[in-house]
Amino acid sequence: MSSSAYILIEGTAGRIHRILDELKKIPEVETCDSVTGQFDIIARVRAQDANELGRLGLQKIQMIDGVLRTITCNVIEL
Repeated sequence: MSSSAYILIEGTAGRIHRILDELKKIPEVETCDSVTGQFDIIARVRAQDANELGRLGLQKIQMIDGVLRTITCNVIEL
């Protein structure tokens, strides 16, 4: 069973379009949208398990040039 999460992304001003372009190249990213508010982008991601989600955030998304910080919100089934 796979795990999914929303990743809230704060980016450097002027780099949001480039961050979105890079996110779309990552296979685990299902959707990504620019939004208003405290964060600039919300990405819906899916991976094999919670550990893979963590690695995805650390090794792929946070390494994108212009990403300042992320918050991962794991989806839970109620």
